[in-house]
Amino acid sequence: MIAYDDLSSGRLDGSYQKQLLALSKKQLLVIDDWGMEKMSQEQAGHLLELLEDRYQTASTIMVSQLPVKEWYNMIGNATVADALLDRLIHNSHRIELGGESMRKLAQSGQIG
Repeated sequence: MIAYDDLSSGRLDGSYQKQLLALSKKQLLVIDDWGMEKMSQEQAGHLLELLEDRYQTASTIMVSQLPVKEWYNMIGNATVADALLDRLIHNSHRIELGGESMRKLAQSGQIG
């Protein structure tokens, strides 16, 4: 799990490179709830650095309720957004789901 606050703290206490290296060596990194909040420039920079280290060497799964076409605006900084999305979208496989969420269907009794 990427904790942006931990990475920010790592810049202060000197553990940033160690944290980044550990995340970049994971064979599979899952980023869940991507796009729930607009990213700060610092967070976008952390993610860009991580994705650059992982680019074409390891798998990353992004899970989001935000449509891909809205990711650019969520990142904030246009230059960083271009670089991030280039690394995320290039050679990617997209699976887009439609319909009601399983949580809503379960609450309404439509599924067991």
